[in-house]
Amino acid sequence: MRISQRAQHIEPFYVMEVGKAASALAAQVAQSDAPMIFLNIGEPDFTAPPLVQEAAARAIHLGLTQYTPATGLPELRERISAWYRSHFGVTVAASRIVVTAGASAALQLACLALIEAGDEVLMSDPSYPCNRHFVTAADAAPVLIPTTAAERFQLSADKVLEAWNPRTRGVLLASPSNPTGTSMAPEELRRIHELVNQRGGITLVDEIYLGLSHDETYGHTALALDEQLISINSFSKYFNMTGWRLGWMVVPQALVPVIERLAQNLFICPSTIAQYAALACFEADSLAEYERRRAEFKARRDYFIPALDALGLTVPVMPDGAFYAWADCSAACEKLGVNGSWELAFELMNRAHVAVTPGRDFGQAETGHFIRFSTANSMMQLHSAIERLKVLLT
Repeated sequence: MRISQRAQHIEPFYVMEVGKAASALAAQVAQSDAPMIFLNIGEPDFTAPPLVQEAAARAIHLGLTQYTPATGLPELRERISAWYRSHFGVTVAASRIVVTAGASAALQLACLALIEAGDEVLMSDPSYPCNRHFVTAADAAPVLIPTTAAERFQLSADKVLEAWNPRTRGVLLASPSNPTGTSMAPEELRRIHELVNQRGGITLVDEIYLGLSHDETYGHTALALDEQLISINSFSKYFNMTGWRLGWMVVPQALVPVIERLAQNLFICPSTIAQYAALACFEADSLAEYERRRAEFKARRDYFIPALDALGLTVPVMPDGAFYAWADCSAACEKLGVNGSWELAFELMNRAHVAVTPGRDFGQAETGHFIRFSTANSMMQLHSAIERLKVLLT
């Protein structure tokens, strides 16, 4: 059977490969004094709060399970619009919001609608691997631009200008970012967007961790800039609905019919049950619970990052959002006699029973010297992980 060149160009998602090895070992050590601690997957340990679960059960009971419009339930689009007003002070018309089958579907729809074969899309290195694979799947080329800690591992307008060429279609940014948990400074984002606009390009911003911002300096939606920017968001992270596979995108009004036509053909509609459940995300009790959980994520960050630093797993930029720690593991590799973060991940897995993510998924620029920890785990588990790492590294 002949496999398409498109499929062959998609690299494995190595975090999943590491996860499979960790799960296999976890089964062997489950009854030991040191069961596996999973700090490798970016999934909240919280699940959907009670009102959301009840709304899903009610939808099933009432038979509200048939197709919705391809753009999503009108009332859900209105609730999302109201959330932008109340949470961020930004007016986003409900008619510009398209509910999707997760942020992944939103990224696929955006790429298919706006990117031609042979185009180039500028992205930061490091960045989330699946984002660049959506560009590749549209027969375009992701161009990874190395970034530094001094730049908060985010693109700068100067680097975008330097990399821009006749094939460049635009930029795909993420704020806050996976794997670093860092956001773009608002003024730098504005400069990039203006530069892209002047060249007739597209600015696409992954904002799926925006609700989990911990710093007022950065916790603003890029949609405040203008109506030409495209934002991708999700119910997975802040709203704790990962497996429900529900997200949304905000696009210019003129693009809505194009996205709708693609969505009709590719997905028909997002999960109806998930949409009815998501309506309850915006109830006062649910929002209060989400804010309580956001504070818990911040408390975990505030404990875990200094503890890593003390072990020589230096986090060069304090994450201002999400639930990740992007740690330089060079000293740890030298101490344990291993070659780079890939080998270190397996060393920590096998000797400390702590699963982490090596940097190779996230780009090519120095990523072999970094590992990503996910702090989407209980404080007790984080304390236990630090104690185990301390035995190895001190």
